[in-house]
Amino acid sequence: MRPLRHTMKWKKSTEGVTGPAAGPDPIKDVRNMVHGESHSSDSKPDRAPSGDLGRRVMTRREQLGLSREGVAERAGSAPGYIQYVEKHQATPGIGFLLRLAQALETSLAELTGSTTELPPGIGQAGYHTQLLELGPQECHRLLSTHGVGRIGVTTADGPAILPVNYVVDGDRISYRSAHHTLPATAADHLVAFEVDHIDEALSQGWSVLLVGTAATVTDPGASRRLDELAHTTPWAGGPRNVWLTITPTRVTGRRIRVLKSHAAPTGGEPRDPSP
Repeated sequence: MRPLRHTMKWKKSTEGVTGPAAGPDPIKDVRNMVHGESHSSDSKPDRAPSGDLGRRVMTRREQLGLSREGVAERAGSAPGYIQYVEKHQATPGIGFLLRLAQALETSLAELTGSTTELPPGIGQAGYHTQLLELGPQECHRLLSTHGVGRIGVTTADGPAILPVNYVVDGDRISYRSAHHTLPATAADHLVAFEVDHIDEALSQGWSVLLVGTAATVTDPGASRRLDELAHTTPWAGGPRNVWLTITPTRVTGRRIRVLKSHAAPTGGEPRDPSP
């Protein structure tokens, strides 16, 4: 494991420079965590990540369903150091970052956030891919409990597609907006709602499409229940207190999978990718 680069303040005495000033010692923290010891008296093991790298590492690890021990084993590191990277403003060396990206099945660019201002899907297509149709059960599993999706509406100026934070409520999709906004114009109309995920490292991904009628939630009790069900307030901020619910009449999904061999894949029905 490469030494962790950090800035230390040194104190002077009558005998010259004697050592680091009092305060948190990140190297000691790492050593303590590697050996399973408490790393400081005022630290909180379950606190949120303090840096962008830590958030990306934790998010990707949870997406893959891996423990810190599992990531450490893949990356040839220690679970305590994986915890340190997630919880602190760590600056690991390039060698460790490359191993960590491989362990998390992603690219170095994705892991370090250098692609955050670029559209998804900038990589090359996989060498041997297959387009699969997803069944309703798999579509609902991929929708999970909440996330960011895209609502397609028809306006006086033409069609519009807008991202919104959504929550899954049984078989329905609900999202919040404000009066006189484009997402709110979906009420009482047939709309399309799409959610997708792209794995940049492997050039594969999936998409789920729902088609149904949207309706404004007017019952105060139902609105309060959705407020409690929601994982987050709308990322767009502002007074977005109008709930809309989509009752789908059609749910379809597709997955692009990159195969490591020519064996038939699982997780969906093959589809002819030709136009």
